[in-house]
Amino acid sequence: MYTISNVKLYIDGQWRNGSASRALPIKNPATNEIMAEVACAEPDDIEEAATAAARAFQDWRKTSVFERYGVMRKAAQLLRERVDVIAAYMTMEQGKPLVESRMEIMASADTIDWFAEEGRRAYGRVIPPRRPDVYQLVVREPVGPVAAFAPWNFPVQQITRKLSAALAAGCSIVVKAAEETPASSSELILAFADAGVPKGVVNLVFGDPAAISSQLISHPSIRKVSFTGSTRVGKLLAAEAGRHMKRITLELGGHAPVIVFNDADIQLAAKTMVTSKFRNCGQVCVSPTRFLIQEDVYEKFVEVFLGATRNLKVGNGLDDGVNMGPMANPRRVSAMEEFVGDAEQLQARILLGGSANEGKGNYWQPTVIGDLPVASRAMTEEPFGPLAIMNRFKHFDDAVNEANRLPYGLAAYAWTRSAKTAQQIAANVETGMISINHLGLGFPETPWGGVKDSGYGTEAGMEGLEAYLTPKFVTQLGLSDPGMS
Repeated sequence: MYTISNVKLYIDGQWRNGSASRALPIKNPATNEIMAEVACAEPDDIEEAATAAARAFQDWRKTSVFERYGVMRKAAQLLRERVDVIAAYMTMEQGKPLVESRMEIMASADTIDWFAEEGRRAYGRVIPPRRPDVYQLVVREPVGPVAAFAPWNFPVQQITRKLSAALAAGCSIVVKAAEETPASSSELILAFADAGVPKGVVNLVFGDPAAISSQLISHPSIRKVSFTGSTRVGKLLAAEAGRHMKRITLELGGHAPVIVFNDADIQLAAKTMVTSKFRNCGQVCVSPTRFLIQEDVYEKFVEVFLGATRNLKVGNGLDDGVNMGPMANPRRVSAMEEFVGDAEQLQARILLGGSANEGKGNYWQPTVIGDLPVASRAMTEEPFGPLAIMNRFKHFDDAVNEANRLPYGLAAYAWTRSAKTAQQIAANVETGMISINHLGLGFPETPWGGVKDSGYGTEAGMEGLEAYLTPKFVTQLGLSDPGMS
């Protein structure tokens, strides 16, 4: 059995407590017991981290891409070698089943490898000139020190996307990780430190999110910001970044529609979406939430979906056979109570679940609600929990209109055997990502980001590296006379 130790800050190559020695408890969501403490950074600590990142950037940007590649590949290998320990930490502090924690860590190692490779191909270009004695180049330079803010739902993966792209591009970084899940986050940083990342290039802090974000974004050394979290907070950080002319990438909230047409493979669609819906207890920004099912197949789809959901085993993520663990914190349990209470007042049908489990821990039953009015809270606000909504639609345009009704546009899903319908739904749904007839989101080589209130920019694929690079145009007139100055 693994035990989580007190977690420290990592600043300028040193693991240490904050200057005021403040700490917050780390709780196990399966039992609500305190396991350890995480150090909190003070303004002096944040200043030191930003200053260290600025200083280290000057050398890291000049480090050859081949050397950066080697360090990153070693970090990925260390992550794989330590997967058992880190996965246990993640499950103990976040709640997800152990198998999901392992998958997240192994996928994160793949992401590090991919960006390490992509960094070696951050090519510039030559632009044909208008006269023969001029040459024109576009070179791509690292944007500078980065401030990255990561959430608790994927404490390794979400940092990895930001960290890997930054390091591959030649940037240094200050990571503000979530206080709820510090142990697994710090193990990721430790892997990079042990792989040989120079001191100051990577820094890790915890503490007051509002105070830290304000100080880092306004810091003159920070040139790029990356944030994953709620739309409300994202808008505040975007405004702050705008005031200081900082480039920012935002991956914000979602409320993913799932459009199931009459001609879909109902068995495959329903069983696949159960797996996706209740992964990480529904605490996933791309979690399928609003199921829009064509009338003729509504009853059949719901029947198969409910059957597969009933087979889920809810419990401590460390126990064998568990498919869904507890929610990460009591705040999410309270939110689920509010969503379900609102649905009941609107006379929606509670088809399954709808309440918390008795006993210790932040457990909530897998919940399915049918015929929920669009005016309900759960149809308007992101539930971010194990709640699936089953509503009907009649015509293609009805499904598209509902899918596009909300300001969110992160992810969408659709099921149909018709190539024409698939093409039309992909063209008409306002979303940054759409997966049709399978689960195909979240690979290192594919874009990851949204539109509208779900943010802008992307954190994977070749576009993810672009966010950390600045193009510089160089034009030079050739001097034919060596004596000219």
